[in-house]
Amino acid sequence: MPCEGCMERDNKSTDATMDFLLLGFCELLSLRVLIFLIFLIVLLVTLAGNVMIFMAVVMEPSRPPMLFFLCQLSVIELCYTLVIVPKALLSLIVVDGGTISFIGCAAQMHLFVTLGGAECFLLVAMSYDRYVAICQPLHYVAVMSEGLCLRLAVACCLGGFAVALGLTVAVFRLPFCQSHRINHFFCDVPAVLHLACTQSYTHELPLLAACVLLLLLPFLLILTSYACIADALLHVTTSVGRVKAFYTCISHLAITLLHYGCATFMYIRPKSSYSPARDKMVSLVYTNITPLLYPLIYSLRNKEIRGVLRKMLRRKKITQLN
Repeated sequence: MPCEGCMERDNKSTDATMDFLLLGFCELLSLRVLIFLIFLIVLLVTLAGNVMIFMAVVMEPSRPPMLFFLCQLSVIELCYTLVIVPKALLSLIVVDGGTISFIGCAAQMHLFVTLGGAECFLLVAMSYDRYVAICQPLHYVAVMSEGLCLRLAVACCLGGFAVALGLTVAVFRLPFCQSHRINHFFCDVPAVLHLACTQSYTHELPLLAACVLLLLLPFLLILTSYACIADALLHVTTSVGRVKAFYTCISHLAITLLHYGCATFMYIRPKSSYSPARDKMVSLVYTNITPLLYPLIYSLRNKEIRGVLRKMLRRKKITQLN
């Protein structure tokens, strides 16, 4: 189905000097101030929570693999928030929405997909860490060495960067309609694809390929890890041992379901089912709420994180007393 604002084929454009208009929440003029305050409070709390976890892990001299991965997750969430939320706040201040350049829109999409993809791969690395800890506890220290953790962290970032680069180039090579009004608060992939002047579904193939690489394959690997963990727990003789082993996986499971649930709903679907109002509400969840929940989930459910945070607070109190 042709996009809105498509006049004739001669009106299509891929000029890198053109601007897009992010409409944001222009239909909610009466709630603009309230939405701005909510966004700002969530941004500040998210930054504070992730910075606190990052600093706590960095200051810990002995860092087990899970803390190393949590540190990387906090950095990803910090960058993720800073890429999206400040521009959304700016669009709420401007009455008619905020403009963003062609290059700026492409850069924002690339960074957003890179960080989201790196998080998908990182969740796989964290599930592998849980698999080794539960299924091969005697070899855990040897297998999950510092070198392997560092290589996994770099591979997650490079993998997300490569997939995001291919997807962004494919999207911004499309001819866009005369209307450059993006009915969203950031340059999300479905919202930009909706402006493409084409009746073919072939332009959705790069997004489908990215979903397979970033969502389907990593999720299958995570399921495989937890299938092995479940099988190992069946052979644990005591119920206390089962509960203790499963307890170490709860935080990771919660974040995995939250992350993949939102991403699957947003991106694994045809263009014909695109709904700007619904998409913006779901985007609010995974760009604002999930980065806020991650530090809360791990600080409440992870014993190592709680211990590190208590150490950091004790150091701060001692420093203040001295």
